[in-house]
Amino acid sequence: MKELKIGNLLAKVPIVQGGMGVGISLSGLASAVANAGGVGVISSAGLGLIYNHLSKNLSEASILGLKEELRKAREKTRGIVGVNIMVALTNFADMVKTSIEEKADIIFAGAGLPLNLPSFLKEGSTTKLAPIVSSARALKVICRRWIGEYGYTPDAVVVEGPKAGGHLGYSHEQINDENYSLENIVPEVVAAAREIGEQQGKHIPVIAGGGIYTGEDIYNITSLGADGVQMGTRFVATEECDASEAFKQSYIDARKEDIEIIQSPVGMPGRAVHNTFLQKVKEGLKQPKSCPFNCIKTCDVTNSPYCIMLALYNAYRGKMENGYAFCGSNAWRCDKILSVKELINSLKAEFNTKAEVANA
Repeated sequence: MKELKIGNLLAKVPIVQGGMGVGISLSGLASAVANAGGVGVISSAGLGLIYNHLSKNLSEASILGLKEELRKAREKTRGIVGVNIMVALTNFADMVKTSIEEKADIIFAGAGLPLNLPSFLKEGSTTKLAPIVSSARALKVICRRWIGEYGYTPDAVVVEGPKAGGHLGYSHEQINDENYSLENIVPEVVAAAREIGEQQGKHIPVIAGGGIYTGEDIYNITSLGADGVQMGTRFVATEECDASEAFKQSYIDARKEDIEIIQSPVGMPGRAVHNTFLQKVKEGLKQPKSCPFNCIKTCDVTNSPYCIMLALYNAYRGKMENGYAFCGSNAWRCDKILSVKELINSLKAEFNTKAEVANA
């Protein structure tokens, strides 16, 4: 495996751990991945709920929670630690400002186009910026704005295919359309990143995610030009993952037919493990009476079947009867809980085996 270079950051292993909220990837998982040579990522979603003991004001608790998680991660690792921030969050600006102030190594921003992300940088800021996109077109739109308005070229770009977990930047029709497969969109995003990078005199590494499960998958996708990969699902089934044991067990117990596409209250399709909660949603038995958090810009409480923040928070705590687990398309393949180190070592071994066969 080649190292992943993002500006002056160097990851010995070209694996970015996907940001997973609510509470699935906090300082515990992120620091373990960073210590193993990858890029650890803290999810900023729902931190106000997790840290509501610090403040009853959700916005303030979110800021305090992110500061706490970044500081805890820094105590555990000297490796690369980033933050994943959803553009759709109403406190997007607060989370970005806090990440930069706390000197997070990199911000990954998706679930919407982060068109104004460079505006938050100040003189002397060291935090790198990486948008998450689902097409070359989206990358071009972002670069046009960033370069034209802020004179800033992305430090990296993550391209997520339709096999990813959580919220998906695709329509229901596109999810199963081969034209939108990761294997098809990676070369297009790589070509766009190379072209823009050459114009700006800066290499924009492309990190590909969505359905990457084995070391062989990593070999195959990097052979298409990706500089590295983003993996989420595999890291849920690890000892260091910050989720409850019940959340992890839902992956271990899942069958292939349990992985389903749902319509999130956020207004986007998402992929999750089917359970009794989601069954009740289908039957129309889950109705929020009011919006307690106002956490997502696109969430319309009058048409929402449930509060997604509360459902994901419940799942993080292990209350699966009142929530559910987002997952990638291969979650059903998880059959045991490993340490992060064991997982990374097995991925390296699989990668090397594939490379030897390919080069024989």
